[in-house]
Amino acid sequence: MAIPSCRFSAEYADRMRATLRTAGETSITAGLILMLFCAYLLWGTGSYTQGQQRLLQRELEAEKPIRPRPGQALALLRIPRLGRDYQYAVVEGVDAEHLRKGPGHYPGTAMPGQIGNFVLSGHRTTYAAPFNEIDELERDDEIVVEAREARYTYRVTAQDIVEPDEVDVLAPVPGKPDIRPIRAVITLSTCHPEYSAAERLIVYGVLKETEPKETDPGEA
Repeated sequence: MAIPSCRFSAEYADRMRATLRTAGETSITAGLILMLFCAYLLWGTGSYTQGQQRLLQRELEAEKPIRPRPGQALALLRIPRLGRDYQYAVVEGVDAEHLRKGPGHYPGTAMPGQIGNFVLSGHRTTYAAPFNEIDELERDDEIVVEAREARYTYRVTAQDIVEPDEVDVLAPVPGKPDIRPIRAVITLSTCHPEYSAAERLIVYGVLKETEPKETDPGEA
């Protein structure tokens, strides 16, 4: 009776080894696919945004409508705290197709430099992650918005974490929808924490300085 038992054990062991080998190969394949997908999310989407940014920034350099249509370039955003090379063309609109191009301006909120709330939204982890580090902004840091007619410099006043449905942050006076605005402010919004959409990270600022741009005599 010992010999059949040994043969059974060997066959069982062979089957187990084959099963484990197959499972291991499947896990490696799945891991590679997951790594490629993550690489696409982090770098592939960023490459798309960089290409769109080149187009949008060329659009800003050319003559354009005073109030752009959804998907068109609105202004150039610079945040010195985030580096000398930090600059993104802001696109009109916050639909998914718009935010793939760069930071988007909420339609219906104030335009750059206007009384009211100039609201921008941007990705934090994909599509070049333009708002990935806005949590590092501190009080009095500058947010510079270069529109066609002027350069507007806002001063950071506060940060907050809110629920996704707290739309009062979009009001002309953030958090106070029943109050009429008397000054120009800016609001930056992105997902929080990273790799999650559970909450929203909000950065507030107030207009500090306006520098009108010189008009080309040929445009007069």
